[in-house]
Amino acid sequence: MSTLDATRAELGLLVLYLNKAEARDKICRAIQYGSKFLSNGEPGTAQNVDKTTSLARKVFRLFKFVNDLHALISPTPQGTPLPLILLGKSKNGLLSTFLFLDQIVWLGRTGIYKNKERTELIGRISMYCWLGSTICTTLIELGELGRLSGSMKKLEKELKSSNKYDNEQYQAKLKKSNERTLALIKASIDTVVAVGLLQLAPTKVTPRVTGAFGFVSSLISCYQLLPPAPAKSKSL
Repeated sequence: MSTLDATRAELGLLVLYLNKAEARDKICRAIQYGSKFLSNGEPGTAQNVDKTTSLARKVFRLFKFVNDLHALISPTPQGTPLPLILLGKSKNGLLSTFLFLDQIVWLGRTGIYKNKERTELIGRISMYCWLGSTICTTLIELGELGRLSGSMKKLEKELKSSNKYDNEQYQAKLKKSNERTLALIKASIDTVVAVGLLQLAPTKVTPRVTGAFGFVSSLISCYQLLPPAPAKSKSL
């Protein structure tokens, strides 16, 4: 493959990535929380960027609540333990509620909905829903990692006489474990961000701490949305 072909392929992946509304939202999220870190809650350019980017992101999330509403009423995979099913449905319900209420907040912030006090109340309720969903996600990932660990240990015993890393099933489970570990880290970070936005621990989770954690969480989200790299052709 020539240098031009390789560059074209890489640019094609970038275009594919940026064409995703979710990817653009997470890039804006990184800008938003990076600005929050820089401003530390003080008036100025950084805080203006934080507020305007936050408002712009709400447009990306219009009607997104339908995704989690669909997941809420969809059947769960067979063999999933009841506690994980309940946590999963709770997460879907809370996240769907957050995204729905967030649309009302957007209407209030743009001046379409005139009741400012009610807009602030709805915004706070929506943030509590998001906090609940991040806690549910953390518990789900912990439970799923426990299940994966058990199945991997069982597979290791069956593959005593061979190299486990040459086994496709083991490699798939290892990849899934790494993905869930990253999702667990992100959910834990997002819980801290939600606590900061709700000002539940203002002396410990300051705007700067909230911004730093939100920025890291956004970078993780951007990474998770990356398209798979194309397979490299072997030269003969």
